[in-house]
Amino acid sequence: MAQELKTTTAKTKAASTADFGRVDVVATEHRHMSNWDLFATWIGANANNGTWYIGGVIAACGFLTASTTLVVVGLISYALLAVASYMGYQTGLPAMALTRASFGLRGSYIPSLINVVQFIGWAAVNTFIAATSISYIFSELFGWPVYGKPGGNLGLIVGILIMSVLHLLSISLGERSVRLIERIGIILVVVFVLWESVVVFRTVSFSEIVSWQPPHNLKMTSGVAADTLAAFNLAWVTAASDFSRFTAKKSAATTASFLGANLGLFWFAFIGLFATIGTAVTLNHFDPNNSDPSTVAAKLGLGLLALLVIVLTSTTANAVNLMSAGSALTNMVHRLSLNVSLWLVTLVATLVTFIPVYLASFLDVFETFLDGIGMFLGPEIAIFLVDFFWLKGKHYHISEFTKVHGAYWYRHGVNWVAVASWGLGVVAYWGLKQVPVIATTVGATFIAMAITAVIYAVGMRFTQPAKTKTPTQA
Repeated sequence: MAQELKTTTAKTKAASTADFGRVDVVATEHRHMSNWDLFATWIGANANNGTWYIGGVIAACGFLTASTTLVVVGLISYALLAVASYMGYQTGLPAMALTRASFGLRGSYIPSLINVVQFIGWAAVNTFIAATSISYIFSELFGWPVYGKPGGNLGLIVGILIMSVLHLLSISLGERSVRLIERIGIILVVVFVLWESVVVFRTVSFSEIVSWQPPHNLKMTSGVAADTLAAFNLAWVTAASDFSRFTAKKSAATTASFLGANLGLFWFAFIGLFATIGTAVTLNHFDPNNSDPSTVAAKLGLGLLALLVIVLTSTTANAVNLMSAGSALTNMVHRLSLNVSLWLVTLVATLVTFIPVYLASFLDVFETFLDGIGMFLGPEIAIFLVDFFWLKGKHYHISEFTKVHGAYWYRHGVNWVAVASWGLGVVAYWGLKQVPVIATTVGATFIAMAITAVIYAVGMRFTQPAKTKTPTQA
């Protein structure tokens, strides 16, 4: 992945008297990603164990509420991904570099830090799921206790270390090996989910799945499900430009990305939903802590091959997560090369993976993580979308992205209107979560984003009318 960026990106250092750091602009002649490439990229981004797990988590709503919420939130979230993807197509810039225009050159450290944290978190989530599979594999091969049983932490810890080594190897071996692993992984995971579907529907009918309801004390409301799904989906919106800047086709950046992301989401989240409910019906017992793919596969009796597929697909999913985290880190620390950044975020992700082992259950940590993502990411996305599409007329002046005291320097390198709007958006999200009629029905995420968008647009119109009314050519 790192080599691909080095070989296909035209590195353009903006000419200025005081340079803030490079921005890598992909020139039109170097853009070779087709509609199919973007479509497949976003299917692959969601065709993984994390998406399967999120489907298992929202099973606590019951099938009808979960499926309706899944579709509605997916369509809204990936419409935002499509327009964010257009920004990369239009400018040729990576996602976190683009936030320099709205947050300021130094202010862009805020969204960059959020991205580093959230993609490290997603890498840890996938690593933990895979490590759980490895603990089941060790149980089958050596008789070790599985994770969740007395003494089961040993297999999990060894699994985490094995996954971390695999991640470091995939980074070290370069883009071609990662691409090969991803292609093999997609084929295997497709076979796996089809196999799982056959196993589920052999033992449980579709009508039983539709009519099943979780125990009252474990039931999740539609509002909580909406916020959970929104946080899961919006994570990709902040990385959209990292991929769309490699295409010269507007339809690839927008339509293909939208369709691919939704197809991957619906496909794998519904598999997780079916499998989790099917397992609950079969065993006459539902525990949301056992919604992860490894535990469900083991309970369905899918065997070692299924667990190995989970391990492989976790590795491929993390190639994207770690790349996005590394890219965001380089926007913050310009002296770090992308390869060094990738190693750093991988090592940190390994440490983060141990949090559920010692502090709380994986589900508790996962839900807290998602709540934090929704609270911080939503307002950030609202700001950079409003800035580009409304205030700047879909045009950014590329040479200003590195220029101290230039158009995007604002005050000491920070657009304090954006920072204040982001902070108020975070407060709005938290406040809305305290309103039961909102928190339990539609959720707080999209309302908080709308509030943030209005605050930022009004604030910029009143404080910097000259800069926001005159668009500049990209």
